[in-house]
Formats: sequence, structure tokens, C-alpha cells
Amino acid sequence: MRRLLALAVIVAVGGGAAFLADRPGQVEITWEGWRIETSVAVLAGAVALAALVLSALLLLAAALGRLPERMRRRRAARRRQIGEAIMTRGLVALAAGDAAEARRHATRAAALLDGAPIPLLLAAEAATRQGDVAAAQQSYTALLARKQTAFLGLRGLLGQALRAGDDDAARRLAERASQLRPDADWLLESLLVLEARAGDWAAARATLAGAAQRQTQPAERVRHHQAIILHELSRAAERSGELRRAAGLAARAQALAADLAEPAAHHARLLIALGRRRAAAKAIERAWRTAPHPDLARLYLDIRPAAPPLACAASLQRLARQNPEAEESRLAIADAALAAQLWGEARRHLGLAVAAAANAGSPGGPSRRLCLLMARLEESEPGDPAAARDWRDRAIGAAPDPCYVCSQCGGGNPHWQALCTDCGGFDTLAWRRPSIAPRPIQDVLVAPPAGAAAPPMLPAPNSLAPPPRWDK
Repeated sequence: MRRLLALAVIVAVGGGAAFLADRPGQVEITWEGWRIETSVAVLAGAVALAALVLSALLLLAAALGRLPERMRRRRAARRRQIGEAIMTRGLVALAAGDAAEARRHATRAAALLDGAPIPLLLAAEAATRQGDVAAAQQSYTALLARKQTAFLGLRGLLGQALRAGDDDAARRLAERASQLRPDADWLLESLLVLEARAGDWAAARATLAGAAQRQTQPAERVRHHQAIILHELSRAAERSGELRRAAGLAARAQALAADLAEPAAHHARLLIALGRRRAAAKAIERAWRTAPHPDLARLYLDIRPAAPPLACAASLQRLARQNPEAEESRLAIADAALAAQLWGEARRHLGLAVAAAANAGSPGGPSRRLCLLMARLEESEPGDPAAARDWRDRAIGAAPDPCYVCSQCGGGNPHWQALCTDCGGFDTLAWRRPSIAPRPIQDVLVAPPAGAAAPPMLPAPNSLAPPPRWDK
């Protein structure tokens, strides 16, 4: 386009020159006593030269006027380039675990980048790793002053509050952050945990409903969380004397969390209290199909508390038919058979349990409870003290019995609770045998030091662990 324009200008100039050359003439100018006589061609050339000089002067003046701004821009670009290089070195130092060097680079980068948010974030992370809570809080608070970085500031302050154990402050920060980013999965999970720790199950239910509506969490996890919340609401209704409402909530909780025995046991206890013993038996039988548990077996016998031992053994036979291959079914029948002095029946089911443990290759072999039941059997019929002592000796080093294990911290608890007593995780307890395997040596060798956290702001605040999987 520029070449065409230049060509058009050249053609126009050439045409004008030819036109003037073909038509010569004289021009006379008289002004203030001055008289100028010249040809038309010379006058046209003089005008063109004057216009050219004037244009050059105007361009020069404009360039001189823009010179300070261009110099400022070049200096700013240079400062930005140097600041970004220093920021990169600071991030590398933070990744290497040198928080002091990262903090120095963050201070220099902040001065060069004129208060950009990234140096503030780097300074906050470095101060956190150094244990300087006040400096980190100051940097995170500075991020709050800008609309674009307010969520980063809230996230950092939320992490600080969680590390300090200030659940009330953490909950307020999480609520503010959720207004800015309601689609953040880890934030909804964090807010749900904080509401659960506060015992505010109504608020937790509303938070979970919002997560389900936005589809920010897997539907299976939402259903399981909903079951736990309904279970806790049922317990609250029971404490206030609303047994029928409590039973209705408990029934929904049992249906949503078929892998847990406690909601089913709570539902059955409420039905027994309401005099609905047959419905309680059906609730326990339904739960036994997916979550056999000793508490369910004991509760099944409590439906008929005055029943003789033989009737109790028959009842547990009916219950075990709901899940005959489960180890808990065999142990429950064997325990009842021992109480009823049905030695042959007890030996048969205990033998099946021992064989199943051997075939499964369970670490440590038969569980402690199974070994003790075998010792009871040998002491009872026909009376083999040596075999009984052998089983009791095996029980000392046997594999641990199943218990409620937290998927977040690995802590064990004999009783189920909505919150782990060790780490405070919500809905993380599952009934299984605790792991007895030592930590792999490679994990020990590559584990970061206690003061080294993950790269800055990449994970959610460190109190939030990956959610449990319900398909196990």
C-alpha cells in the first residue's frame, strides 16, 4: 500500500512539473515595497521546498516532544524486564527451599515492578515458610486491596488461619472467598469441613446443595457427604426428642451411605425406640449386604434381648445369609455358636474364616479377633489347652482387626464419627483393616523437610486433603 501511495505521489509530481513546463508564465509579487518577479515553475518549486522544510521542522518538534515519554517507557520496560528476571530467581529459590533468598528477591522485584501482585505473593509464601506470620499476613492483606487479587489474599489468609487452628476466622475467610469463586472445588470442601467442625449442619447442608447445583464435585461424593449431614441432623433431632423426624432423616442417610454401618445402626436404634422392631431388623439386614459390622450383629440381637442362645445363633444365621462370604458373617455366627455351645458349627465357620484369610494372603494371617475366637473354641471343645495357648500366642502378633481408618491421616478409631478425631477431616472414616506396611524407603528419602511446603499457591491450603474414594 505504501509503495502504491509513493508511486501515485511521484506520478502527480511529475505530471505537475510537465504541466508547468508546457505552460510557462511570469509571476510578480509586490509587498511592503518589495517586488519579486519570477517564473511559475520557480515559484511552485519554492512553495514545495518551503512546505518540505516546514514539515521537517514539525516532525522534529513532535519527535523532541515524544522523547521524554519514550525514554520513560524504555526505562519502565527495562525495569520490568529486570524485575521479572528477579522474580524468576525468587521462584527458583523458593522451589529449592531457600525462603530467605526468595524473600530478598521478592523485595527487589516489588520495588522494580511498582507493587505488582506476584512479588507480594512470593513474599507472603517465603515469609510463611520462614515462620514470619506477621509479614505473610501483611502481604496477603495487601493483595486484598485489589479486586483482581482479592481471592489470592483470601486464600493465603485462609491457609494461615487453618494452620493456626482458628476455625472461626478460617470460616469467615472461606465464606468471603466462596463469594468470589463459587466454582472452586477445594474451597467448597474447605468451607464444608469448617462448618462441620463448628457443628453447623444446616449451613453445611446449604453449602453442599450449592456444590451439587454447580456440579463442582463428583455426584457420588456429594451423596456421601449428604448422608453424613443427614445422619448428624438425625442425631440432633433425637437429642431434642423428635424421634419420628430423626428416624426419617436416618433412613435417608442409610440409603445414601450404604458403605457405612453407623447410619444404619442409628436408624435401627431409632426404629427399636419407636417400637418398630421388624422394620429395624430389615434395616440391619439391608445394611449387612454392603457393610457387615459387629455393631449391627449386636444390635440385631438387641431386637429380642431375652432370646436364648440357640435363638440368637439362629437369628445371626438369618442375618449372615444377606452376605454369607463376608468374614464378619462367619465370625458373628461362630461367636453366637460358641455362646450356644454349638461346637461343630463354630469350628466350621471359624475354619472357613481361617482358610479365607490364608487364601487372601492377608498380612499377618488371621486377625486378632479370629485368633481369640479359635482359642475360645479350643478351650471349650473338646478342651485342648496347648492349641488354645498357641492361638493366643498367635493373637499377639496377628493382623489388626478392622476399625474406622481415616483416609486423610491414616488414624484409626474403633467408633465412627463424622469428623476424624486426629486431623479433623470430614467424612474420611471407612471400616477397613489398618495398614501395617512400613513406609517405602524411597518416600523417606525424597520427602521434603518439615519447613518446606509445596510450590507457592499451587495446592489448596494444607489442611485440605484429597477426598476419600467411595468405590473401595
